[in-house]
Amino acid sequence: MYFNRKDEVSQLLKLTEGDVVKKAGSHLRIFADCDGIHQQIADDMANFIKAQNAKGERTRFILPVGPVEQYPIFLERLHQEKISLKNCWFFYMDENADHAGYELPVTHPLSFQREMRKLWLDNVDTEFAVPEEQLFFPGRDNIAQLAEIIDVVGGIDICFGGIGIHGHLAFNEPEPEVRNSDPRLVYLNDFTTTINAIRAKVGGNLEGFPRKAYTLGLRQILGASKLRLACRNGINLDWANTVLRLALLGAPGDDYPCTYVNQHNDFVIYTDNDTLKQPEILL
Repeated sequence: MYFNRKDEVSQLLKLTEGDVVKKAGSHLRIFADCDGIHQQIADDMANFIKAQNAKGERTRFILPVGPVEQYPIFLERLHQEKISLKNCWFFYMDENADHAGYELPVTHPLSFQREMRKLWLDNVDTEFAVPEEQLFFPGRDNIAQLAEIIDVVGGIDICFGGIGIHGHLAFNEPEPEVRNSDPRLVYLNDFTTTINAIRAKVGGNLEGFPRKAYTLGLRQILGASKLRLACRNGINLDWANTVLRLALLGAPGDDYPCTYVNQHNDFVIYTDNDTLKQPEILL
C-alpha cells in the first residue's frame, strides 16, 4: 500500500495539543519552557550515574551537542553532590568536519568538542572527571572502532539527544537503510545546514558552514536501553513542531529517521508548550 508522508504530516499537524498528549501517553513529557527540559536532562544524567556508582557499575551514555544547556546544571550537581565520573563512558553523538573530511580542530569555533570542553568538561574537578580514555568524540581516527568500543563496554544505558528539522538523530539524516547505519562520515543536507547556520550566529554564511560530519549510527542510538530526547524550537521559529509529532506518532521510515524512535521499548521525548502547539498555518 502506497504511503504518503505529506498526507500523514498534514493529519498529525491537525491534532490538538490534547490529542497529541493522549496518543503519546507516557512517551511524552511537557515542560513550561526549555529550561525545564534542560533541568530534567541534567537530573536524568546525575541520578543515573549516582545509582550506578552506588552499585559499583558502569555508566555508558551517548551525549549530544544540542541541546547543551543541561551541562552547566549537571556540572553544578556533580560538584555539590560529589558525583564521580570515573566509571563513566561518554560517547558524543557527532562532530563537524571540513570539506576534506577532517574533523574540525578544537581551535575552530564550530568544533563540538571545543564547545563541550569549554562548557563543562574542562571545568570538572580532577577528582570527579571522566578519564580521557573513556571520552569519545567521533573523528577519522576512531570512527571505524566506535561501534566495537560500545559493544566492548557493554552497550549504551541511555542515549540523550535532540531531533533535527529533517528528523535526524545525531547526524543520521534521511538515507536508504538508515535504521541499520553505523558510525561514519556523512554529507549534511541543505535542510540541516540551513537551520544549523541560522542557530550558529554565523550571519547566514552557508558557503563557509560545515557540510560534512562524523556521526554515530542509528544502530548505536536505537540500541541504547533508554532514549531520552529533547525536541524543542529553542528559538523564535516553529521549526520543531512537525518532527515532534513525527517522532511520537509517525510511521517508521528512512525519510524521517526520528520515526524509528517510536518503535523503541523505552523512549521519552521532552518538549515544551511552544513546540507542542499546532502551527499557526496548517497546510
